[in-house]
Amino acid sequence: MDRLSAAFAALADPTRRAILARLASGEASVNELAKPFDMSLPAVSKHLKVLERAGLIARSREAQFRPCRIVPRALKDAHEWLERYRRFWDESLNRLDAYLREMDAKESGGRKRSARRVAKAPAVRRKPAKR
Repeated sequence: MDRLSAAFAALADPTRRAILARLASGEASVNELAKPFDMSLPAVSKHLKVLERAGLIARSREAQFRPCRIVPRALKDAHEWLERYRRFWDESLNRLDAYLREMDAKESGGRKRSARRVAKAPAVRRKPAKR
């Protein structure tokens, strides 16, 4: 399995997403990561192994302490892949909005809208993502 597929497979589980969210604020031990979950330490360790194999986290050893930390590069790869599709859908929705406005203008032909007519949703326009 390629890295991107492994990352998305790992992110499919809500427990693993919660673990990553916690690690976004800094390193943590397995015990610290396990606290909010109603599961055994071995079960949490299995989740950590999936995240580690996907390249989303790294574990180091400091005596008895084995801190886990997030690996930003793997998340950046997933973000960049998703970003291409976000731009595609934004552009597609903006074209659809322009088309619907054009059709509405042709249909109304300068007449005032009927009070019974349903108002259209506002255009979907998003600011470009900051890098």
